[in-house]
Amino acid sequence: MKNKILWFLFVSNMAWAQTKTLHPESYLKIVEAYHPVARQAQIGIKKSDAQILQARGAFDPVLRHYIASKTLDGTSYYQYNAPELSIPTWYGIEVNSGIENLQGSRLDPSQTTGQTSYIGIQIPLAKNLLMDKRRAALQQAKLMNQMAFAEQRVVLNQLFLDAMEAYWHWLKCFQVLKITGQNLEAAKRRVEFVKRSLELGDRPAVDTLEASTQLMYMENQNLAKTLDYENATLQLSAYLWQENNVPSNLPKEVIPAEIWGDYSLFSNFDLSLNSILEKVDAFHPELQAYQFKIAGLNVEKKLKFQSLLPKIDLEYNHLMKEKSSGYSGALLANNYRFGIKFELPLRLSSGRGEYQSAKLKIEEETILLSQKKQQIQIKINSYFNQFQNLKKQIQTQEKAVTSYVALTKAEESKFSQGESSLFLINSREIKALEAAEKLLDLKAYLFKTVYALQASAGLLI
Repeated sequence: MKNKILWFLFVSNMAWAQTKTLHPESYLKIVEAYHPVARQAQIGIKKSDAQILQARGAFDPVLRHYIASKTLDGTSYYQYNAPELSIPTWYGIEVNSGIENLQGSRLDPSQTTGQTSYIGIQIPLAKNLLMDKRRAALQQAKLMNQMAFAEQRVVLNQLFLDAMEAYWHWLKCFQVLKITGQNLEAAKRRVEFVKRSLELGDRPAVDTLEASTQLMYMENQNLAKTLDYENATLQLSAYLWQENNVPSNLPKEVIPAEIWGDYSLFSNFDLSLNSILEKVDAFHPELQAYQFKIAGLNVEKKLKFQSLLPKIDLEYNHLMKEKSSGYSGALLANNYRFGIKFELPLRLSSGRGEYQSAKLKIEEETILLSQKKQQIQIKINSYFNQFQNLKKQIQTQEKAVTSYVALTKAEESKFSQGESSLFLINSREIKALEAAEKLLDLKAYLFKTVYALQASAGLLI
């Protein structure tokens, strides 16, 4: 069933004969769905999703239960049972609640016997108030997830560009092979014509040699172009895969869609230079990846800044005895446990060094971002200039091909009337063949350039 689905995508058009056509759109769907590089890029996104889930784990409520006891020489020193629930919150505040049950005959006077319950809160008043490792890890994981999507687009842009270059090369080789095949058939007919003319006494024997020599030349050309087409088919097959990482070979009966003259394929592409350059800042995946990386470094800088602050942690717990009727009165009047912890390195050497390092990383990546942006703009301008130039070259080459074909037909007409020679016909025919092949090279180059222009702007996917 899977192979049938792949074949349905593969063959996007069937004529009444057994001709099956592979169109660019269907081809790219196969590449996107099954190519290992595309699937690896998807795995990268799933890994970043897992990292977000892992970072969120730091905010999960934690249930603890501590049990301890000591008995020596028949004397029960203590029996301690203390379940506790701790709930971390986004702003570094931690809420906790629990029960302590302490029994025994050898206890610390500061400890309370019997069952005591409590609910309390821990608040950082300076360091870790605005940012801590848990929040930094989650924010960075989310940014890395967005970065993974940008990197996936980078990978797919390059993959689609390489795949389409293979397609246009395959199409060019196919059409060159068609032209050489047509010339080969014409050379065969000419040999037969000359032989009949020789038998009738209308042509000298040397014309047979001239026609046969041209036929051998066309046969060699056809063999060479057949080899080019077969190799191009193999190169295209490298991008065709099935599920379960199974490579797929392109069937011999499948041919490319002949769409050289159909520029409607470009209708979905932005071919305005100013418009493309405007979209680069907002949509180019490589620039987005740098921006997400810089945003992640800014989170790291905020975290490192906390090392410059004193650590002042406040802890308050409201206590209740087993048979207590509840709490009333001021917070610090009765039934509480309260504490403040203060800590400050006197020189802050480690904190200052880490903060300075974080700022330098941001500066470094900002420079790389500016450099990458300039490189992208230069590449876009270069491809756009190439695109404009190729359109003009194709127009000129199309006229040249038309002229060479007309000259060849004119020589054939003169030859049939005895006013020309096979040598001139062969010369005209070779020139027409070379001009036609040159035209196909330019058209393939044009289509490759359009896709390269879109890929360089990050708009191919």
